Amino acid sequence: MGTFPDEYYVQQILEGNLQDYTVLIDRYKHMVFTLAKKMLKNKEDAEEVAQDAFLKAYKGLSNFKGESKFSTWLYRITYHRSLDYIKKNQRRLPTNDIPIEDVRSLALVEEGLDELEQKERRQQIKEAIEMLPGDDSVLLTLHYFQELSIKEIAQILDKTEGAIKVSLHRSRKRLAKVLEQKLNLFKTVRYAK
Repeated sequence: MGTFPDEYYVQQILEGNLQDYTVLIDRYKHMVFTLAKKMLKNKEDAEEVAQDAFLKAYKGLSNFKGESKFSTWLYRITYHRSLDYIKKNQRRLPTNDIPIEDVRSLALVEEGLDELEQKERRQQIKEAIEMLPGDDSVLLTLHYFQELSIKEIAQILDKTEGAIKVSLHRSRKRLAKVLEQKLNLFKTVRYAK
Protein backbone atom coordinates (compact mmCIF):
# COMPACT_ATOMS: atom_id res chain seq x y z
CA MET A 1 0.00 0.00 0.00
CA GLY A 2 1.24 3.50 -0.75
CA THR A 3 2.85 5.55 1.95
CA PHE A 4 1.82 9.01 0.77
CA PRO A 5 -1.25 10.84 2.13
CA ASP A 6 -4.57 10.48 0.30
CA GLU A 7 -4.31 13.97 -1.18
CA TYR A 8 -1.17 12.95 -3.08
CA TYR A 9 -2.96 10.04 -4.75
CA VAL A 10 -6.03 12.13 -5.52
CA GLN A 11 -3.82 14.67 -7.27
CA GLN A 12 -1.98 11.90 -9.15
CA ILE A 13 -5.26 10.42 -10.37
CA LEU A 14 -6.54 13.83 -11.46
CA GLU A 15 -3.30 14.30 -13.41
CA GLY A 16 -3.94 11.07 -15.31
CA ASN A 17 -2.15 8.41 -13.23
CA LEU A 18 -5.28 6.29 -12.98
CA GLN A 19 -3.49 3.24 -11.55
CA ASP A 20 -2.98 5.18 -8.30
CA TYR A 21 -6.68 4.70 -7.53
CA THR A 22 -5.86 1.11 -6.57
CA VAL A 23 -3.87 2.49 -3.61
CA LEU A 24 -6.96 4.29 -2.31
CA ILE A 25 -9.11 1.21 -2.91
CA ASP A 26 -6.67 -0.97 -0.98
CA ARG A 27 -6.48 1.59 1.79
CA TYR A 28 -10.26 1.90 2.29
CA LYS A 29 -11.85 -1.29 0.94
CA HIS A 30 -12.31 -2.83 4.37
CA MET A 31 -13.78 0.35 5.88
CA VAL A 32 -16.19 0.88 2.98
CA PHE A 33 -17.33 -2.74 3.03
CA THR A 34 -17.78 -2.66 6.82
CA LEU A 35 -19.96 0.43 6.67
CA ALA A 36 -22.11 -1.02 3.87
CA LYS A 37 -22.46 -4.34 5.69
CA LYS A 38 -23.51 -2.61 8.92
CA MET A 39 -26.28 -0.86 7.05
CA LEU A 40 -27.41 -3.66 4.74
CA LYS A 41 -26.78 -6.65 7.03
CA ASN A 42 -25.89 -8.75 3.99
CA LYS A 43 -22.42 -9.55 2.66
CA GLU A 44 -23.36 -9.77 -1.03
CA ASP A 45 -25.35 -6.52 -0.96
CA ALA A 46 -22.50 -4.82 0.91
CA GLU A 47 -19.98 -5.97 -1.71
CA GLU A 48 -22.18 -4.54 -4.47
CA VAL A 49 -22.62 -1.22 -2.69
CA ALA A 50 -18.89 -1.01 -1.88
CA GLN A 51 -18.00 -1.48 -5.55
CA ASP A 52 -20.61 1.07 -6.53
CA ALA A 53 -19.29 3.56 -3.96
CA PHE A 54 -15.71 3.23 -5.22
CA LEU A 55 -16.91 3.67 -8.80
CA LYS A 56 -18.96 6.75 -7.91
CA ALA A 57 -16.02 8.21 -5.97
CA TYR A 58 -13.71 7.61 -8.92
CA LYS A 59 -16.10 9.26 -11.37
CA GLY A 60 -16.64 12.20 -9.01
CA LEU A 61 -13.03 12.65 -7.91
CA SER A 62 -12.80 15.98 -9.71
CA ASN A 63 -15.60 17.19 -7.39
CA PHE A 64 -13.60 16.33 -4.26
CA LYS A 65 -12.64 19.73 -2.85
CA GLY A 66 -10.52 18.58 0.07
CA GLU A 67 -12.76 20.34 2.60
CA SER A 68 -12.84 17.08 4.53
CA LYS A 69 -10.58 14.06 4.54
CA PHE A 70 -10.84 11.76 1.53
CA SER A 71 -11.97 8.93 3.83
CA THR A 72 -14.84 11.07 5.15
CA TRP A 73 -15.91 11.92 1.61
CA LEU A 74 -15.75 8.24 0.62
CA TYR A 75 -17.71 7.19 3.73
CA ARG A 76 -20.37 9.73 2.87
CA ILE A 77 -20.69 8.30 -0.64
CA THR A 78 -20.89 4.78 0.80
CA TYR A 79 -23.53 5.79 3.33
CA HIS A 80 -25.72 7.39 0.67
CA ARG A 81 -25.22 4.50 -1.79
CA SER A 82 -26.33 2.13 0.98
CA LEU A 83 -29.44 4.21 1.63
CA ASP A 84 -30.16 4.26 -2.12
CA TYR A 85 -29.77 0.49 -2.26
CA ILE A 86 -32.19 0.03 0.63
CA LYS A 87 -34.75 2.33 -1.02
CA LYS A 88 -34.30 0.71 -4.43
CA ASN A 89 -34.90 -2.73 -3.02
CA GLN A 90 -37.67 -1.48 -0.74
CA ARG A 91 -35.90 -2.85 2.27
CA ARG A 92 -36.06 -1.34 5.67
CA LEU A 93 -33.23 -1.10 8.11
CA PRO A 94 -33.69 -3.88 10.66
CA THR A 95 -34.76 -2.64 14.05
CA ASN A 96 -34.84 -4.19 17.46
CA ASP A 97 -37.06 -2.41 19.91
CA ILE A 98 -34.88 -2.14 22.96
CA PRO A 99 -36.35 0.07 25.64
CA ILE A 100 -33.69 2.43 26.90
CA GLU A 101 -35.48 3.57 30.05
CA ASP A 102 -34.31 0.66 32.19
CA VAL A 103 -30.76 0.37 30.93
CA ARG A 104 -28.22 -0.07 33.69
CA SER A 105 -25.12 2.06 33.68
CA LEU A 106 -22.32 1.11 31.32
CA ALA A 107 -20.06 0.60 34.34
CA LEU A 108 -22.04 -2.50 35.36
CA VAL A 109 -21.79 -3.91 31.87
CA GLU A 110 -18.05 -3.27 31.81
CA GLU A 111 -17.67 -5.10 35.15
CA GLY A 112 -19.40 -8.13 33.69
CA LEU A 113 -17.30 -7.99 30.55
CA ASP A 114 -14.14 -8.24 32.67
CA GLU A 115 -15.03 -11.91 33.19
CA LEU A 116 -14.64 -12.60 29.48
CA GLU A 117 -11.33 -13.18 27.75
CA GLN A 118 -10.07 -10.23 25.68
CA LYS A 119 -10.69 -11.96 22.35
CA GLU A 120 -14.13 -13.16 23.38
CA ARG A 121 -14.99 -9.69 24.68
CA ARG A 122 -14.30 -8.13 21.29
CA GLN A 123 -16.37 -10.82 19.57
CA GLN A 124 -19.26 -10.30 22.01
CA ILE A 125 -19.23 -6.56 21.35
CA LYS A 126 -19.20 -7.10 17.59
CA GLU A 127 -22.11 -9.53 17.85
CA ALA A 128 -24.01 -7.10 20.05
CA ILE A 129 -23.46 -4.27 17.57
CA GLU A 130 -24.77 -6.54 14.79
CA MET A 131 -27.98 -6.97 16.79
CA LEU A 132 -28.60 -3.22 16.89
CA PRO A 133 -30.65 -1.29 14.35
CA GLY A 134 -28.71 -0.13 11.30
CA ASP A 135 -28.17 3.47 12.40
CA ASP A 136 -26.89 2.44 15.83
CA SER A 137 -24.57 -0.13 14.30
CA VAL A 138 -23.21 2.39 11.80
CA LEU A 139 -22.62 5.09 14.42
CA LEU A 140 -20.82 2.81 16.85
CA THR A 141 -18.69 1.27 14.11
CA LEU A 142 -17.67 4.64 12.68
CA HIS A 143 -16.88 6.12 16.08
CA TYR A 144 -15.22 3.24 17.92
CA PHE A 145 -13.88 0.86 15.29
CA GLN A 146 -13.05 3.35 12.54
CA GLU A 147 -12.18 6.03 15.13
CA LEU A 148 -13.86 8.87 13.27
CA SER A 149 -14.61 12.11 15.08
CA ILE A 150 -18.12 13.41 15.76
CA LYS A 151 -17.49 16.10 13.13
CA GLU A 152 -16.50 13.53 10.48
CA ILE A 153 -19.51 11.34 11.25
CA ALA A 154 -21.79 14.38 11.03
CA GLN A 155 -20.39 15.14 7.57
CA ILE A 156 -20.87 11.55 6.43
CA LEU A 157 -24.45 11.28 7.69
CA ASP A 158 -25.51 14.84 6.77
CA LYS A 159 -26.48 15.64 10.36
CA THR A 160 -25.40 18.18 12.92
CA GLU A 161 -22.71 17.36 15.45
CA GLY A 162 -25.29 17.75 18.20
CA ALA A 163 -27.59 15.22 16.55
CA ILE A 164 -24.70 12.78 16.22
CA LYS A 165 -23.81 13.17 19.91
CA VAL A 166 -27.40 12.48 20.94
CA SER A 167 -27.67 9.50 18.58
CA LEU A 168 -24.34 8.12 19.75
CA HIS A 169 -25.46 8.41 23.38
CA ARG A 170 -28.67 6.51 22.60
CA SER A 171 -26.76 3.91 20.60
CA ARG A 172 -24.45 3.31 23.56
CA LYS A 173 -27.45 2.78 25.82
CA ARG A 174 -28.94 0.27 23.39
CA LEU A 175 -25.59 -1.49 23.12
CA ALA A 176 -25.35 -1.63 26.92
CA LYS A 177 -28.77 -3.30 27.07
CA VAL A 178 -27.82 -5.90 24.46
CA LEU A 179 -24.50 -6.58 26.22
CA GLU A 180 -26.29 -6.90 29.55
CA GLN A 181 -28.65 -9.49 28.06
CA LYS A 182 -25.73 -11.39 26.52
CA LEU A 183 -23.82 -11.35 29.84
CA ASN A 184 -26.83 -12.61 31.76
CA LEU A 185 -27.16 -15.46 29.27
CA PHE A 186 -23.40 -16.15 29.53
CA LYS A 187 -23.56 -16.28 33.34
CA THR A 188 -26.62 -18.52 33.26
CA VAL A 189 -24.92 -21.00 30.92
CA ARG A 190 -21.61 -20.79 32.79
CA TYR A 191 -23.10 -21.45 36.23
CA ALA A 192 -25.40 -24.17 34.93
CA LYS A 193 -22.35 -26.33 34.13
